[in-house]
Amino acid sequence: MSERELTQAELFDVFSNARRRRTVQFLKRQGGSCDLAPLVEQVAAWENDVEADEVTRTQRRRVYISLYQTHLPMLEDHGIVEWDPDAHRIELIPSEEVFEPYLDRRLETTREWHRVYATVVGAGAVALVLTVLAPATTTVAPLVALALCLLVLAVSVIQYTTRRPDLEFPLVGSSP
Repeated sequence: MSERELTQAELFDVFSNARRRRTVQFLKRQGGSCDLAPLVEQVAAWENDVEADEVTRTQRRRVYISLYQTHLPMLEDHGIVEWDPDAHRIELIPSEEVFEPYLDRRLETTREWHRVYATVVGAGAVALVLTVLAPATTTVAPLVALALCLLVLAVSVIQYTTRRPDLEFPLVGSSP
């Protein structure tokens, strides 16, 4: 285990691999420690976009070998985990604030924002076609454009705030 502080370049190197990021993320979710088997199951599930109980033996073996031989030793060499290969036990060393920015924040629950934006663009296109086809609506066109701009703004704010769980709002929840 390394007692020195990791440089940003070393952190980028360590967390450049998705399996290492997922390993640390899983350990955080497990309270900082776990056995190798559940880690292998979950990492294989994330990589193959299936539930943990649907992971095949081949998928599990592929992840197991790379974690055992490469990724866990590297994480241990950099002082991020303590890895006991004989007991198959992994412990996260409590300095997670150092490497938190390098981890995937939401591995299991990702929203497909491109579909939300496509829907808003589609609504705008329909509104534009309606204004061109019906000349009587030209007086309403600025209101439709304003409503669509506000809708895009609202969707953008929602996306930004849901991707930043640590975001604090200065005026919300404050008491005098």
